[in-house]
Amino acid sequence: MIFPPFWRNRKVVTPTDLDSVRLNFSKGDLLLLNLALALIMYGVALDLKWSDFKYLAKNPKGFFLGLFSQFLLLPFLTYLLVLGIQPPPSVALGMFLVAACPGGNVSNFLSSLAKGNTALSVSLTAFSSSSSIFLTPLNFALWAGLYSPTASMLKEISLDIGEVFMTVGLILGVPLILGILTRQKFPSFADKASKILRPLSILIFAAFVVIAFAGNFNLFIQYIQLIFIWVLAHNLVALLAGFTTGKLGKLPLPDIKTLTIETGIQNSGLGLVLIFTYFDGLGGMAIITAWWGIWHLISGLGVATFWKNK
Repeated sequence: MIFPPFWRNRKVVTPTDLDSVRLNFSKGDLLLLNLALALIMYGVALDLKWSDFKYLAKNPKGFFLGLFSQFLLLPFLTYLLVLGIQPPPSVALGMFLVAACPGGNVSNFLSSLAKGNTALSVSLTAFSSSSSIFLTPLNFALWAGLYSPTASMLKEISLDIGEVFMTVGLILGVPLILGILTRQKFPSFADKASKILRPLSILIFAAFVVIAFAGNFNLFIQYIQLIFIWVLAHNLVALLAGFTTGKLGKLPLPDIKTLTIETGIQNSGLGLVLIFTYFDGLGGMAIITAWWGIWHLISGLGVATFWKNK
């Protein structure tokens, strides 16, 4: 059997090797990632109105169940999954970080495609993105601190949670506020800009991920077989968390679709920014978070397409 050169020369690796791997990532790359993520958040916020937040008060059940699924149930189930599979500490850190991030920027599009409750999706995106300034650092520190291997690694890194608050606030909070204010003050401009920025920002982020993969291609090839099953299991847990919460909460089907997608689509771009800012591109964290960013789009599109006609 003839194998491609990179498969013939591929060395045997073990899961523990991931803890010592560092991805090639320059300060310029990090700046571009920050700008891309801020642009994505601004594009998302251009579609938000203050009335979207009022929707939450009128329809509290789906909203609070969505928050429960995303910020409480998913991190808890991630903790149980980590206890069960016991991945290397750096991989476990990546899983805890992904679970602590807010919903991904494509969740609104996927909810609309699946014929879910788009108003609920937009409201959850708005609230989760703004509250993630506090909830993401707190959730990550809490659950990573409860698992002894990751708690030990956090002590070695000496992570300053206060600095993480500032970073998340600048990347998500500021663009979110600017986008909402733009929509409020200049609605016609917001309509035109949103049509351009939403697809453009997603393309920029996708191109950035491809470039990052290209710069670390050999590493990804070596470790992809190790992390694929972990990400598959973790994303499945996230999707099931949203679906089960909606079912047990006796929500209508459109709301169940939205909760499933909102919980299964995480802002892995934010996770990558934090990893390269505070963890020096720690291999297990970065690789599993980057693959999450690709896989949740595949699974999300699959779920949305399945539900499109139901």
